Amino acid sequence: MKLVDAHCHLEPKDFAEVGPVLERARAAGLVHAVLVGQFHGPGNWGNALELAAAHPEFLSPTLGIHPHEAARVTEEDFAVLERTCARPEVRAVGEAGLDYYYDNSPREVQATVFRRQCALARALGKPLVVHVRDAHDDCDRVLADERVTHGVIHCFTGDTDAARRYLDRGFFLSLSGVVTYKKTEALQDAVRFAPLERLLVETDSPYLAPVPHRGRKNEPAHVVETARKVAELKGVSVEEVAAVTTANAARLFSLPLR
Repeated sequence: MKLVDAHCHLEPKDFAEVGPVLERARAAGLVHAVLVGQFHGPGNWGNALELAAAHPEFLSPTLGIHPHEAARVTEEDFAVLERTCARPEVRAVGEAGLDYYYDNSPREVQATVFRRQCALARALGKPLVVHVRDAHDDCDRVLADERVTHGVIHCFTGDTDAARRYLDRGFFLSLSGVVTYKKTEALQDAVRFAPLERLLVETDSPYLAPVPHRGRKNEPAHVVETARKVAELKGVSVEEVAAVTTANAARLFSLPLR
C-alpha cells in the first residue's frame, strides 16, 4: 500500500528531529508528502523549502500566505512569493484562503490577499491550495471571480452542497483526521457523495490527529488512519483508497513519485 500525505507542516517548533518522522512515515507506507510552506511574518517563510530540498525524493513544497497572516504582508513579501512560486520545485501556491472562524485578519484583507494568490496560481499554471473555514460562500465566489479551476480544498470539512460546488469548479477535496471524529456526519455524507477520483488524504501535521491518535501531535504516518475511514465510508478497501488518492495527488501536484 502506497500513500501520499497531501498537506503537512513540519516546522522546527513542532518537530525538532524530522528524520524519525520521515522514517515512521515510510514505515507506514507513505511514498511522498506535500510540505506546505507559509508566510510567518516579514521575511520569514519557515523551513518548507529548505527541508524539501534536503529530501526531494519524499517531500515537495508549496508556498503561500495563510489568511491568518494576511494583514501582515508587504509588497516585498508578495514579490518574494511570486519569485519563489515560479521555481519548478514549488508544486503549488498556498495555502491561501479565508478563515472567518478566527478572523485574525480583517475579512476584506483576507479576500484581497486570497485573490492575489488565485491570480498567481492561474498565471503560473500551478494548483492552488485553499484554506477555508466558515466561509464557503465567499470562497466559492472568489474562486469563480478569479476563474481558478485547478487546486484542492485542503482539510475539507464542508457538507455535500459545499463539496458539490468545489467539485463542479474542478477542485479536489483533501480529507484530514477530522473525518474520523464523532459528530461529523455532514462531512462524512460529503465523502460518500464525492467521487474517490477527486479525493486526497492529508494530516495537516502537527494538527488534527485522527482517531486513535486524537489529542496528540499529528504526523504524516497517521494519514493511514484517514485513508481507513475514507475506505469505510466509501465501502471499498483501504488499498483502493491509497492507490487512487496517491494517483490523484501525483496528478494534481506533479509529484516525482518512484
